[in-house]
Amino acid sequence: MERARRLANRALLRRLLAAAGSTTSPAPSRGISTLAPAAAGGKQRPRARGAHQYAQGRQVSASALQPSDTFPRRHNSATPAEQAAMASACGFNTVDALIDATVPSAIRAPTMHFAGKFDEGFTESQMIDHMQRLASMNKAYKSFIGMGYYNTHVPAVILRNLMENPAWYTQYTPYQAEIAQGRLESLLNYQTMIADLTGLPMSNASLLDEATAAAEAMAMCNGIVRGKKKTFLIASNCHPQTIDVCQTRADGFDIKVVVADAKDFDYSSGDVCGVLVQYPGTEGEVLDYAEFVKDAHAHGVKVVMATDLLALTSLRPPGEIGADIAVGSAQRFGVPMGYGGPHAAFLATSQEYKRLMPGRIIGVSVDSTGKPALRMAMQTREQHIRRDKATSNICTAQALLANMAAMYAVYHGPAGLKAIADRVHGLAGTFAHGLKKLGTVTVQDLPYFDTVKVTCPDARAIAKEAVKNEMNLRVVDANTASFTAESLASEVSSSIPSSLARESPYLTHPIFNMYHTEHELLRYLHKLQSKDLSLCHSMIPLGSCTMKLNATVEMMPVTYPNFANLHPFAPTDQAAGYHEMFDDLGDLLCKITGFDSFSLQPNAGAAGEYAGLMVIRAYHNSRGDHHRDVCIIPVSAHGTNPASAAMVGMKIVAVGTDSKGNINIEELRKAAEANKDNLAALMVTYPSTHGVYEEGIDEICRIIHDNGGQVYMDGANMNAQVGLTSPGFIGADVCHLNLHKTFCIPHGGGGPGMGPIGVKKHLAPFLPSHPVIPTGGFPLPEKTDPLGTIAAAPWGSALILPISYTYIAMMGSQGLTDASKIAILNANYMAKRLEKHYPVLFRGVNGTVAHEFIIDLRGFKATAGIEPEDVAKRLMDYGFHAPTMSWPVPGTLMIEPTESESKAELDRFCDALISIREEIAEIESGKADALNNVLKGAPHPPQLLMSDTWTKPYSREYAAFPAAWLRGAKFWPTTGRVDNVYGDRNLICTLQQASQVAEEAAAATA
Repeated sequence: MERARRLANRALLRRLLAAAGSTTSPAPSRGISTLAPAAAGGKQRPRARGAHQYAQGRQVSASALQPSDTFPRRHNSATPAEQAAMASACGFNTVDALIDATVPSAIRAPTMHFAGKFDEGFTESQMIDHMQRLASMNKAYKSFIGMGYYNTHVPAVILRNLMENPAWYTQYTPYQAEIAQGRLESLLNYQTMIADLTGLPMSNASLLDEATAAAEAMAMCNGIVRGKKKTFLIASNCHPQTIDVCQTRADGFDIKVVVADAKDFDYSSGDVCGVLVQYPGTEGEVLDYAEFVKDAHAHGVKVVMATDLLALTSLRPPGEIGADIAVGSAQRFGVPMGYGGPHAAFLATSQEYKRLMPGRIIGVSVDSTGKPALRMAMQTREQHIRRDKATSNICTAQALLANMAAMYAVYHGPAGLKAIADRVHGLAGTFAHGLKKLGTVTVQDLPYFDTVKVTCPDARAIAKEAVKNEMNLRVVDANTASFTAESLASEVSSSIPSSLARESPYLTHPIFNMYHTEHELLRYLHKLQSKDLSLCHSMIPLGSCTMKLNATVEMMPVTYPNFANLHPFAPTDQAAGYHEMFDDLGDLLCKITGFDSFSLQPNAGAAGEYAGLMVIRAYHNSRGDHHRDVCIIPVSAHGTNPASAAMVGMKIVAVGTDSKGNINIEELRKAAEANKDNLAALMVTYPSTHGVYEEGIDEICRIIHDNGGQVYMDGANMNAQVGLTSPGFIGADVCHLNLHKTFCIPHGGGGPGMGPIGVKKHLAPFLPSHPVIPTGGFPLPEKTDPLGTIAAAPWGSALILPISYTYIAMMGSQGLTDASKIAILNANYMAKRLEKHYPVLFRGVNGTVAHEFIIDLRGFKATAGIEPEDVAKRLMDYGFHAPTMSWPVPGTLMIEPTESESKAELDRFCDALISIREEIAEIESGKADALNNVLKGAPHPPQLLMSDTWTKPYSREYAAFPAAWLRGAKFWPTTGRVDNVYGDRNLICTLQQASQVAEEAAAATA
């Protein structure tokens, strides 16, 4: 009887689970074609049999049992009713009719489907469970491997209030300085920290990683001598990944890299432009480079030092030794290892080389009232402005991580950092002393900071035993049986000789000496964030930059300890969760793009461009076509393309566009045929940066292939392709993806980002590898002939890949397709609303735009004396960040709403632009003064509005509150309009210099 009862209960349970089965499976996403019946007003789905609501006496529909935490309806903001209304406003009966009129039928791909668990998409709770499972598969052992990556503690106040705070990670690059003063101050802190610790007067506001920073320094050395000396020497004690990245980069610049012991460097050829040494070395040794530097300088050779910031609190800094350039990583200043990144790297030098410096530089200027204000200096060096002349990835930065490292220094101060350094050095010393007492091994006699080299007969066996005890050691050379280890023990006397000990002060500015308690740092962080506009406040409609929702569930895994605390060179079996994610993400990206293999190594969009072109170069070289070096680039391609082509040594042939903004196909055909014997590639952006789907893109690809070239498609606008078409379907051979654009990695105030590249099968063998842990594509091709190494870590900035992975996994194939459709719908809706007030510059053949569009402001210069900058600054008074300004067409604004903004927000932004157009009309009609008007006076910060005197011909109230919604919530610009020219003519990029400017300004206004 008991057994029968249990069987009956099980049967009943099975029936109940069958009736409610939809509660445990992902629900269909809300979008264009999969509407929930209540919202769509359509026919109900079939009811779940056996599910009754007895209390009300009616059955419960299956839809009522669907999970409530499905993700697409949270990401794709427009409701079905709003979608229908917006499509109607654009002149179409349905959204799909609008899409059919916009995306050329010749390139429409079949419906996109993912296999198995990813097709319908995880719910948010399922995704959390899935990522926790992957995290549990990783083993965050203690890693004593070193090589530029170190265990560090992220102070909780920085973790919670900066790294996990959308007010910091959803900011855009600070091109609009007046609404970015907070993070600009933090980045100025970072530059000051780097300058102080390296002993060099000028630093950038971060680069991608130490290895690429060293490669940039190599390019600087070559640029200083105007390319007349083509040899670069690298000391063999540099990190292996740094050596490989430099060798790969040198290939494109036709630089000869020679790796040797520094004491054996030979300058007799007269062809050496620079040298690179590691300080401390990769095996821990601290060498005195004073005489070495003097010798190099005597031969006209520049010296680059790769160094460690924590060590420089104890060691003589490179600037005092005489080095010309210092590079390195700020990772150990409170940024988790993250299996390789993202981390802020640095490059410091003298002002003599400021025009050759890579990266973004924060400088001090003055605003319209004469008060000090911060801005990005020397923006004319950016790739999208200098194009092929900008032979550096200077658009790349890691601002969010630079801010973390800067705050780490602010929190600890000079004394706190020195205490940490002393402890680290003391632990290493105790470890070395203990081994010497054992007497069974040989400990290296050279001075060290934190890494001890030990020679012993059974190093591999010791390393294996250490793994059993959850510790990773580095086996340097199996033949000599030695390993390095960074130890944890008690303090001992210093290994550093007095000749190498630092005596000069650092971090003396009050900023680094006043926020050492948590509540003070908390207040400082919030003070700065209050000065910055982010997605927390309003939409940021930047064309080609795609500032959209970075959902909290996507961000959560980034700070899981078992994702955050892995060393990138740990044994791969300790990163099983990461590698399952890599495999799945590579497969998903292949399905999305129509490619056969993906490399996850490039850690920025520009790095992806460079990597993709290097793959093409390697492919041609493998076929004996070394002469193929011509790259055709339309003027409508993404702005970074020409610089990337120059970096791989390609000759650029530009082709124009027609009156509608499309590539001039006949001009392109002539260029391809004229260069058919040497054609390497075409670089094309699709949809174009003019915001249209070009009808002839498939023909363009055929022309390039027929003339022996490969098609490189820039992935900047991939968010207008997903689910509708794909680069592989169109005919491209390689494409990089800006994961921070299409796939939701946040912008972080200018970084982080990732730029993986997808390739067709014939290019897969050439994907980048790594000298420490060999890599390749996902899936890995049978044959490999890698182009070299692109980034310092094997899988680039692996820690932020979970963001894109979770976004794709939760959206599912239908949710992603809907996202593309809604992005196109939103852009067309806004264009339709604005076309009566501003000319829309380019449209497709059926009168529609893609996911972004350009409005033309050029006529206002003649009619009202108004420039795009005036409109951009006035938008700040309305609480908005300006769209992309004067690019790709001077005198215009490029607007991209994305799919994650609601109709209400789109309307609010349109209302602001329409109101500004009315303000321009008042100038045109003579009602407002042509020189002294609300646009020329914008933005209007509180200190200006509340001053004792007001001489403007318009009211304070109208300056501050031009729209009704501002009464309820107002984001205030914190400074008047910043003088860009003054800032470049008087370049100031450290806190000490900034303080002098502030004192002078105060004296002038006293």
